[in-house]
Amino acid sequence: MLRLHGIIGTEGDPTHRDMLHALDHVGGVELLFVPPADAGRKRFRLLTDRGTDCAVSIDRDETLTDGALLYIDPQRAIIARFGEQAVWRLRPRDQAAALKLGWNAGNLHWRVRFEADCLAILLDGPLHTYRARILPLLDEGDVVELEDV
Repeated sequence: MLRLHGIIGTEGDPTHRDMLHALDHVGGVELLFVPPADAGRKRFRLLTDRGTDCAVSIDRDETLTDGALLYIDPQRAIIARFGEQAVWRLRPRDQAAALKLGWNAGNLHWRVRFEADCLAILLDGPLHTYRARILPLLDEGDVVELEDV
């Protein structure tokens, strides 16, 4: 279990921007999805999207916000997100389409899970920005959306 006390800053702080960017490129940024019921609490325990068990405590004068930076070191960072993880599921038409989709997802540094015959993309932003990046695959029918977020 990783004990996290206090809020270091936000993901947009200039102080941490470069380090977070570098960590993001090597898969070192973990997201801690805080359900609405826990958003106002000062102490809670949750798992990050990568499975790290976190015991979080914040001071009385602190307010947890979406994008709060809770932990950072040279190997990883943990950022708070409010709500549930949004997931976009895509099914490639065939093996060639699967290679194209996999190449795009890797090149774009998307966080993904493999689920049977589809690719589950863990969304960190608006769906339309993800969709725009692979629009040719969608328009040509190489990839089919299984469900909207």
